Amino acid sequence: MAQCVQSVLEFVQDSFVPLVAVLCSEEAERVTRKNNLNFAELLRPFCRLTSDGHIRDPNNQVQVVKNLRICVNNVVTSPSTSSAALSPAQRRLLNEVVLSCQPQESSAANVITAGDYDLQFSDHSLKASTPWYSAWRETLLEVSTSKHYTATTPWFEAYRENFLHTMPASDHEFLNHYLACLLVVSSTEAVPVEQFLKLSQEQHRIQHSGDYTNPKWFIPNTLKYYVLLHDMSDGDEQRADTVYEDMKQRYGPQGCYLLKINSRTVSAEEDEQIPDPWSQYLHRNHLHNQDMLDDVAPALNSSAVENDVGTAEVDCHQLTEKDGASNSLESHPLQLDSVSSSGSLHTLNAVNTDPKKGARDPESQVGGAGSHGARLTLNDHDHIRQFIQEFTFRGLLPHIEKNIRQLNDQLVSRKGLSRSLFTATKKWFGGGKVPEKSINEPKSTCGLLYPPEAPELQIRKMADLCFLVQHYELAYSYYHTAKKDFLSDQAMLYAAGALEMAAVSAFLQAGAPRPYPAHYMDTAIQTYRDVCKNMVLAERCALLSAEILKSQVKYSEAATLLIKMTSEDSDLRSALLLEQAAHCFINMRNPMLRKFAFHMILAGHRFSKAGQRRHALRCYCQAMQVYKGRGWSLAEDHINFTIGRQSFTLHQPENAVTAFRQILTNDSRQTATQQGAFLREYLYVYKSVMGGNEVGLPQLPLPCIHSSATRVYFGHERRLAEGEKQAATHVSLDQEYDLDLAAMWCRLEEQLVAAVNRGVVPGNFQPTQCCLNSQTNNLHHPLAVVEEPIIVEVTFRNPLKVSLALSNLSLLWRFTPDGEKTEESPGEAITNEKDTLAQGMSQKDDIITTEIIQEFHMGPEETKLARLRLLPHRTGQLNIVGVVYNLSSASSGEMAPSTEGQQTLDGLMVVHGRQDLKIQGLRLNQTKEDKMLVRHGPDRRLDPIITPPMPLMEVFFLQFPTALLCGEIRKAYVEFCNVSGVALCGLRVASTHPDFFTFGSQATTPLSPASAENCSAYKTLATPPGDQPGSVSEMVVSAKDFNQMSNVIEIPIDGGTLQPGESTQLPLWLRGPDQEGVHEINFLFYYESAEKGIKISHRVLRHTVFICASRSLSVQASACRSSVPPHHSLDDKSSGGTLVFIDVENINTSEAGVREFHIVQVSSSSQHWRLHKCINPTKDKDCKLTSRERAKLCFRATRCKPHQAASDAVKKYTFADLNLGNERIISSATPCGDFFFRCCRSSESQRAGATSARISSSNKSQGSVPAVDRTSDLTNMVKKCNELDLNLIIIWKAYVIEDNKQLILEGQLHVALQTIGKEASSLTPKEEAQEMVLFKFKSELPPPVALPSVELSQLIKTNLHYPETYTHLFLQDSLCVVPVTLTLSNCSLAQVDVIIDLRHKSTSPESLEVHSSFTWVGQTQYKLQLKGQEVLCLTLRACFLQAGVYNLNTLRVFAKPVEQDAMCETSQQTASPALIIINNA
Repeated sequence: MAQCVQSVLEFVQDSFVPLVAVLCSEEAERVTRKNNLNFAELLRPFCRLTSDGHIRDPNNQVQVVKNLRICVNNVVTSPSTSSAALSPAQRRLLNEVVLSCQPQESSAANVITAGDYDLQFSDHSLKASTPWYSAWRETLLEVSTSKHYTATTPWFEAYRENFLHTMPASDHEFLNHYLACLLVVSSTEAVPVEQFLKLSQEQHRIQHSGDYTNPKWFIPNTLKYYVLLHDMSDGDEQRADTVYEDMKQRYGPQGCYLLKINSRTVSAEEDEQIPDPWSQYLHRNHLHNQDMLDDVAPALNSSAVENDVGTAEVDCHQLTEKDGASNSLESHPLQLDSVSSSGSLHTLNAVNTDPKKGARDPESQVGGAGSHGARLTLNDHDHIRQFIQEFTFRGLLPHIEKNIRQLNDQLVSRKGLSRSLFTATKKWFGGGKVPEKSINEPKSTCGLLYPPEAPELQIRKMADLCFLVQHYELAYSYYHTAKKDFLSDQAMLYAAGALEMAAVSAFLQAGAPRPYPAHYMDTAIQTYRDVCKNMVLAERCALLSAEILKSQVKYSEAATLLIKMTSEDSDLRSALLLEQAAHCFINMRNPMLRKFAFHMILAGHRFSKAGQRRHALRCYCQAMQVYKGRGWSLAEDHINFTIGRQSFTLHQPENAVTAFRQILTNDSRQTATQQGAFLREYLYVYKSVMGGNEVGLPQLPLPCIHSSATRVYFGHERRLAEGEKQAATHVSLDQEYDLDLAAMWCRLEEQLVAAVNRGVVPGNFQPTQCCLNSQTNNLHHPLAVVEEPIIVEVTFRNPLKVSLALSNLSLLWRFTPDGEKTEESPGEAITNEKDTLAQGMSQKDDIITTEIIQEFHMGPEETKLARLRLLPHRTGQLNIVGVVYNLSSASSGEMAPSTEGQQTLDGLMVVHGRQDLKIQGLRLNQTKEDKMLVRHGPDRRLDPIITPPMPLMEVFFLQFPTALLCGEIRKAYVEFCNVSGVALCGLRVASTHPDFFTFGSQATTPLSPASAENCSAYKTLATPPGDQPGSVSEMVVSAKDFNQMSNVIEIPIDGGTLQPGESTQLPLWLRGPDQEGVHEINFLFYYESAEKGIKISHRVLRHTVFICASRSLSVQASACRSSVPPHHSLDDKSSGGTLVFIDVENINTSEAGVREFHIVQVSSSSQHWRLHKCINPTKDKDCKLTSRERAKLCFRATRCKPHQAASDAVKKYTFADLNLGNERIISSATPCGDFFFRCCRSSESQRAGATSARISSSNKSQGSVPAVDRTSDLTNMVKKCNELDLNLIIIWKAYVIEDNKQLILEGQLHVALQTIGKEASSLTPKEEAQEMVLFKFKSELPPPVALPSVELSQLIKTNLHYPETYTHLFLQDSLCVVPVTLTLSNCSLAQVDVIIDLRHKSTSPESLEVHSSFTWVGQTQYKLQLKGQEVLCLTLRACFLQAGVYNLNTLRVFAKPVEQDAMCETSQQTASPALIIINNA
């Protein structure tokens, strides 16, 4: 149970106190009324004795009476009421007592220790064990520190106190019967003694005439105590003393008292402040008096009283002034006239029952017309206190002691010497006979009813007297005896009363000689409730027992007892007891929070039924502390719904809105119908709260906004394709964000910015972000441009299963303009909140135009995106705060009729509000502090800076293909439009595939009429009539003519500037990728403003295309040295030539509709070599290839002329064109030359990357010890002798059938021949994964550099020159000697030692096939030294013995570089067999 102000002993003792009646004369009442009190009220604050009293028991032992309190009431007669139930007036009294006592709003919290933790509880101590506490620590802390939680329950104590004092007197017990009567007469009476006589006779008549059943008197000989009241301010004190002396003579000094009061003058009232001890006693009594007066009206039904909110919540604020007949707990207006005239007829002021003020608050008490005790001084207080003490010690206690002795003497005198008290009582009082029935009381269902003089009742009377004077041990023995007697007679009501008091007496005995018999109480409660049907006595029993059990820390038993006492007959009692049971659960050693919460819910429900809405609300709020956040969503919904309704009824609309918002925002598991009801309740409550006097926009709970998913787009949305035009894709809100793609665009932008800034990326560079989301870098304020829209995409989620209708949806913003901030007047933020309140958005349109979405419907549980636009017209700082909209339920009907001031839309309730967009930035993880703490960086995507106007470019593509053959050349057009009011310049583009396109160069752009005729993308020339197909045409081109050698390409627009509104169209040549498949090709266009010094340095425009490349031709090429001696070649007198073999295969599949390919031209481009002529055996004009066909072409290549070689710093390339058809394509012009240079550069970069990777990996594995420079130079020199560096361009045409039309496609493939003898292909081989290299920590010495034998075997090229046939007359000369010239060519640039050996040592099968009977004559071994590139001729002689075919190529040549002393000569590769035919003449 909740903590009480009183201790258990005090509570139990104060529940049963001696009752004293008061009869006042009319004049005495007038004297006390000067203090705004009647006589009983005057005495009430002083009724607790401050000193101990003494009494002697029957054994003459002195018993100390400590802390005794007496109860003084006016005598009021009332008709008999049943003690089994409370009257409607009593019920209403209790209802109003509970209603008027509410928890304090701000109570100081105390820190107490629970287990190992310090908890902050309001005024409540809790013992919690550590294991339990770890699981429920947060919830318990929340409950205990909540403003709704109070550990003490003053309303329960007030109820309990009033309940115990309004209990009707019962005949089966004497505890609430009157023991004495005070007769009060004023000293101003003419003959006071006559007034005493009248009052004495009146008391005797009330007690003994039999006309009145109430009040009840303890013993026939009631103590009468005579009090003479003297008004010090009015009466004659000497006369009063004289009268008092006469009274002492007449009534004895112990039976009378002179009480002097009203010593304070009227003038002194204003000067001195005297404490008012009466306030705390009078509130309850006033309510009680009024209800007793109301009892004259027809009795109200108890359930109607408790369940009618008007009775409990409203009427208590409208209490009218009524005359209280007296302050007796059983007061009634139908009393005797004489008593009325001499009693307490007075007027009490209406009580202020503001629930916010506690029962102890003086302002909430009676006394509006004047304070209590205004005429009393502190001495008068002492006089009253002394009077009570005199009366008790000299009158009441001796009277009780005398009656105890008399009763004991009666019992002892009738007791046999050898019998027990119980058997003697049965004998003397006729133990076997049935007690006669009372005339007025029929036999009840609870057993026998004894007459007042029955011996069993004398024992009970004896026990009650002992109990009232705290002789608990003797009382217990008498109660125990009476219990047995009553049980034997089956008098169950009497037995239950004896059991109850026996248990209480056992508990109150000092030193606790016996344990508290809780089973006595349980039996008594069960008997009262089930047998006697008396819930009032059962309730009293339960209240006492529960408090005793609580004091013994038996909270579980106390809770069980309290829960059993709940029933349907009284909602108020059930609510209070359930609340106390809940407090028992939370006070246990291991607090049972869930049971606490559950029983608080039950208590709240019963409070609500009893009309106690404030207490109901408090109970639900306390229970909510436990249920929230535990996953019990249905319970939370129920509690919140109830809290909302109760708060609304109690005129707490803000709390009601908050509670309903909780229901709507949680992921509810309710049905759609229930959710719809919740939503309608919320809308109705919300409208009632706002009413129309809106100060600011309130936050709405629906729909849920996923703030972190908010995306912000800066700029106009992309225009779609217009006719043949295809707009650049750029960035749009429809695209998904890809981190890898964003990094790729950032790299392209860095390349562009670096190209503009001389190859360096500025330190303050920030990549352009047109669309911001949760994955982008939002640490910096984004830059937006004046007159360009800002689109905010907000993600709404409807958590309910009912539809929502949003209207007038727009953004809420705050804007600080530039240029207005001065020292005197700093720039003030402008907001559109007031505009949205007025439902009009036009006022701020000159600053920012806000778009409004008129209707926005959301289906059940739907997630929907809303794109809201702002158009800024001024520069400054913009902050997008949130969204503002009207919310209504999309379902129609079942709505409360719209009242005045509420907006209705198609009969629906509409509320106007806002939701803020609060985005939490990414967690910081840079410093140690960031990692230790949870810190989040800023997210500024909703706080753009509006900058001055910038140029805005749009790009359109015309005739742009989606599918190409590998290597196909296609011409398209690109259009650049400046759609802003600012000129743009510095137009550039970067791409992930720079070899895919070219804008050409102005010097080489094809303008030939032939290309225009044939719709060809190439620059073509018709073949002159004299030329044969296969003839060569040369052109030397400088590499700087193709200045677009980097990834960044400057776009050649006229004048370099695009004025506002201008557009220009440029040709764009495309070449299909060499690899088949779908290729994603990205373009990033870059441009700047013609005006400088703007915050935004540049702008970019993205474009992404997907090209499907299908297979066309596969070209394999190889080269070998020509065996023709240089001086035999008529075309070229240089050092010799090379044969180039080109193998072309049609690998196209038939899906593309390609009928056949024609190889129309083969061109070469190199700094050192050129194609010389076509030496195909078949002189076909054209080479046609249908599907899967192959063809082989053979060409001869020669070195370029020395003066054309790259001697200058500028590289010069020789383009040689060998056309196989009727027209010649100029390969050095656009686009052929552009794509050649681009493809070469990309392949070179790939090769360089692979080489550097190999070098770095070898350096890592072998240690970075530098090799000898001489060796590396020699290696390069040796390699160069086999380098060819000849690039081939194979130009083809494809004939395609499409839609029954024949189209001609054209394209080019590139093959780079690097080395003689090594095959090259147009198809790049798939990269193989690099092998893992073991990582070595210790650097090793590099191995000696061994020159590759393949290169060393090709240092010297040999040629034999001789007649193919030689005729000799062997008859004349048997020896035929033929001269043979051996030409040695040094292919390298180093000096070479050569050894020539002519001796026959060949065992190869080729040499054995021919006749070997020839020999070299003359010198058979030579040792020569050749300089770099030197050609040397030796004349040899071969001697033949007979005719035949001979292979002259039997000599062996060895060579080594001169500088390699330690190296052996390497055998050189020989040419093909040299066959000579010797004929016999």
